[in-house]
Amino acid sequence: MSETVPTGDEWLYEIKYDGFRCRLIWTQETVTLLSKNNHDLNERFPEVVEWCKSNSQHVKDYLPVEIDGELVVLNHRYQANFSLIQVRGRMKSTERIQEKAKLRPASLMAFDLTRFAGVEVRDLPLVKRKEQLGTITNCLPNDERILVVDTFTELPVIERCVFNYQCEGIVAKKKTSVYQKGKRHYDWLKIKNWRVIQGLHSIIRAMATLQCRLLRIKVLHITIGKCKHGLSKASSSMLHELFQQKGEEKNGEYHLPPAVVGKIRTLGVESGEMREPEFQQIDPSIEVKDCTVSQVELDLAQFPGSVPIKNLQKELWPRLTKKDLLIYMRHIAPYMLPFLKDKALTIIRAPDGVTKETFFQKQIPDYAPRDVLETTEVNEIVCNRLEGLLWLANHGSIEYHVPFQRVCCEQPNEIVFDLDPPNREHFYLAIHAAHLLKQILDDLDLISFVKTSGNKGLQVFIPIKEGSVTYEETALITEGIANIMVEAHPDNYTTERLKKNRNERLYVDYVQHGKDKTLIAPYSPRLQIEGTISTPLYWHELTEDLDPTNYTLSNVVTRVRDIGCPFASYSELGNNNEWSHYCVW
Repeated sequence: MSETVPTGDEWLYEIKYDGFRCRLIWTQETVTLLSKNNHDLNERFPEVVEWCKSNSQHVKDYLPVEIDGELVVLNHRYQANFSLIQVRGRMKSTERIQEKAKLRPASLMAFDLTRFAGVEVRDLPLVKRKEQLGTITNCLPNDERILVVDTFTELPVIERCVFNYQCEGIVAKKKTSVYQKGKRHYDWLKIKNWRVIQGLHSIIRAMATLQCRLLRIKVLHITIGKCKHGLSKASSSMLHELFQQKGEEKNGEYHLPPAVVGKIRTLGVESGEMREPEFQQIDPSIEVKDCTVSQVELDLAQFPGSVPIKNLQKELWPRLTKKDLLIYMRHIAPYMLPFLKDKALTIIRAPDGVTKETFFQKQIPDYAPRDVLETTEVNEIVCNRLEGLLWLANHGSIEYHVPFQRVCCEQPNEIVFDLDPPNREHFYLAIHAAHLLKQILDDLDLISFVKTSGNKGLQVFIPIKEGSVTYEETALITEGIANIMVEAHPDNYTTERLKKNRNERLYVDYVQHGKDKTLIAPYSPRLQIEGTISTPLYWHELTEDLDPTNYTLSNVVTRVRDIGCPFASYSELGNNNEWSHYCVW
């Protein structure tokens, strides 16, 4: 472990993932996953084993191989979900393992190679081993069961990646290093992405473990974990003496009223416990009243210093503040930004809250920093960066609407149907319409995605290869499909644009898919009083009891970390979706 990142041309850098260190031993006949303690993991992670077996023909010329990596459940490309992989590691029920393997499959993040085509390669330089690893993985399908950890040669680039995606940390490796076991060498160095929080220490045990408590509303104590490492001997002795002299002894523990404040660095807080906490320092300059749950949430979010944030307690929705919005946008950014990238934004701002005045904005304000937001030739807003997203949110931007083409292209890269029932009481019509639409698209061998609008409807997305079809051609396609739906169920669906003529039927809006027209972006908040989010769904979630108001600012980040992003494969599938052969309609 290292506190600083080494620099120089002799180093390369990788993202650190937190999972189970694992060796994949892959031969013509067998596939074996072994933990660092040589425990067989095949029964715990059958999806990786079966995937390797089914793809052996692609790499048969290079077998047997031994690949070193980290077995993880990914939140996204650069962040693993440690709690989920821990749960998988403890499972023994074959039925439960198979269920989890289907819903949230594990991935092997491969970073090294010790055997290639049956030959030991441990003594080869790291860059040569990585070249051989790439030879193998380049032959395999890219569906995330085995992924190669990205290699960076420029430190600022990986540091930005680690910060933006809130990764576990960085691993620095010497390009010439041979493969060595153990931790007592300096060719591979781990640098963790610490979050620094502040808390009150009110309990001490004989074994020098402090229990860290936080004040909420000045009187309520919330325990967030225990910490026993990091203090100097002098500070530790001072604390022991203080607690023993001033504290009240209870069952081998000494209790003090909240008074001792310190800074603790941790990798996060999960299920009421800090991850790998270490004391940074006891800090008398921090006031007790500043040790709040709210402050810990802000510290864990790791906001970029280049974006000033203020008025955090301003209420934007009932019981939801600007702080809640900013924390949501910070954590959802890795999932949301790909859908904003290189697209001209239309935002709806509600600087004083959703119940007060709101207004649309397409042109970038004169006072907006050009180093965090980009613009088109006509000064439209383009948001490609975390800092830009947070700047917009800090200025009261609630809704983010995007067109169907990028600013550099005249043709769409997606097709969207907006299924708009007359009100929320008729949301069931949107569910029925979405299933019918999926059946039609399945018959055309087209993969589709569905999300809530965040209000009363659903939207069905079809990613397409950019430039493969024009808006004029998509208009023929979407109109044809909409007419099929209406003809099949004329009492339930309509393409009538005037609301007064719809007669409580669902509006199949295909007209909205046009050049420079916009639709609410995936994961965008809405102005609705419940603080709803336009939320991507898995198709199996589209059941009769689905309630779009269940997806809010308060729970969507947890949801996507727990079950994954239903739109994770969106851009990859779009690159392979050709629509030109449907343009005979």
